[in-house]
Amino acid sequence: MSHTSAASSDDGRQSSRNNPDNPLSVGDVVALVESAAPPGLAASWDSNGLICGDPTDPVRSILLAVDPVTAVIDEAIDSGVDMIITHHPLYLRGTDHVAATDAKGRCVHRLIRAGIALLNAHTSLDAAWGGVADALADRVGLTETVPLEPAPAIPDQGIGRIGRLPQPVTLRRFAADVAAALPDSAPGLLVGGDLDAVVERIAVSGGAGDSLLQRARQAGADVFLTADLRHHPASEHLEEGRPYLLCGTHWATEWVGLEPLAQRLQESARSRGSSLTARVSRIVTDPWTLHLPTGSDQA
Repeated sequence: MSHTSAASSDDGRQSSRNNPDNPLSVGDVVALVESAAPPGLAASWDSNGLICGDPTDPVRSILLAVDPVTAVIDEAIDSGVDMIITHHPLYLRGTDHVAATDAKGRCVHRLIRAGIALLNAHTSLDAAWGGVADALADRVGLTETVPLEPAPAIPDQGIGRIGRLPQPVTLRRFAADVAAALPDSAPGLLVGGDLDAVVERIAVSGGAGDSLLQRARQAGADVFLTADLRHHPASEHLEEGRPYLLCGTHWATEWVGLEPLAQRLQESARSRGSSLTARVSRIVTDPWTLHLPTGSDQA
């Protein structure tokens, strides 16, 4: 996998640690993230929380990213941050070793040696108020949004959002607006449905959305924007009509949720009288790096 890393700085870590006193601790940041993305919203199969790091260590700078991959670890070390917050967990299914014999083990060893903590908020951030779903809905201009699949214990939060556009547009126009609103990655945006049909009620869910196809239909959506749609579920769904489908990349549809979290963390730190810098990585960690049109006429 090829990613572009930020430029290195030999004294980045030293400058990071020369900020004013009264920093937050790793444990403080964990508490702030859990306040923004309550663990009770997470799916039962998911992993959310502190992956490595000492809760008592000070944190003055944070890097946020979608994926805990080598390129992001490189950027964090080179820029001298104290902590990384990723959307995806490093170990979703658990592990019985962290030896530096594979990419994940090497990431753990490098983070520990550099004194950088790693925390993730996955489906908890997907579902939370102000999280990934809200950010994606805001990006594409939805109003009057409510959860697509409300959380049983907290029904005003949950996976996905459904809302309305300020005015009806064609599917073609809306798809073009979504493509412009999402961060760029090689696969781009796939569109399924009648391009000239008029649409207004829109459902969105960042990341893999196969499981919500029927939910979007039951909610009366004209369009469902998500990612990772497979051939058969998408084809069979469209055979039955609306909602039409927009399929972005997993990375792009979730990356949009990071900046609101970064801003919230900085505001929370300021309210405590602490100094905190939180920035979002611009590295595209989508696994695909090139899109080529296919067919003999493209040669």
